[in-house]
Amino acid sequence: MNSRVAADRRKLLMRRLAVFTMLAFLLAAPAALLAQTEKRVEVGAFADYYRFDRTNVINFVGIGGRAGFYVSPHTSVEGELAYDFERNRTDFFNNGASTTFTRTRTRPLHGLFGPKFDFGTGKANLFATGKVGFINFASSSQTVGQAFGNVDNGATRFAVYPGVGVEGFWGPIGLRAEVGDEIYFLGGARNNLRVTFGPHFRF
Repeated sequence: MNSRVAADRRKLLMRRLAVFTMLAFLLAAPAALLAQTEKRVEVGAFADYYRFDRTNVINFVGIGGRAGFYVSPHTSVEGELAYDFERNRTDFFNNGASTTFTRTRTRPLHGLFGPKFDFGTGKANLFATGKVGFINFASSSQTVGQAFGNVDNGATRFAVYPGVGVEGFWGPIGLRAEVGDEIYFLGGARNNLRVTFGPHFRF
């Protein structure tokens, strides 16, 4: 009887040690990761250029924002949203060029999520990214909130976005430029050039 009680106590002690060890690891691992990773969180805003390349090419212009969390010194996971509310037309002449911006009835809303891989020193980087998400073709009568609330309607398409870019930081403040191909699917893959540029902040 006493031997059974002693055995049960040893098992209980081992379980407690195992639980304590697991909790200690779970608490220590994130701290160790952050200690090894100088870059932790990155947020930014950007101007968005989207070339809707169909029978009639439309150059959309808008604004957006993104946030990323570093999981290693050179890898982060990002999410971004952009809303294009104007279209641009540029005409070239022998003696120069002219460009105009007008409000457009179709206003694309982009939502993308995926990894970003840095290749550089941290202060100056080339990078590559691959994201998935959606593009919603909202109407001019919708606000940004209404467009985001209607992403499940028939005007929303699944999107894939491979891109590359360059960024430079001066302390926590930086600039980032990116170019990529935002591909959505409607009777096949539809390729569309996308360019973003704007400030970024690192914490």
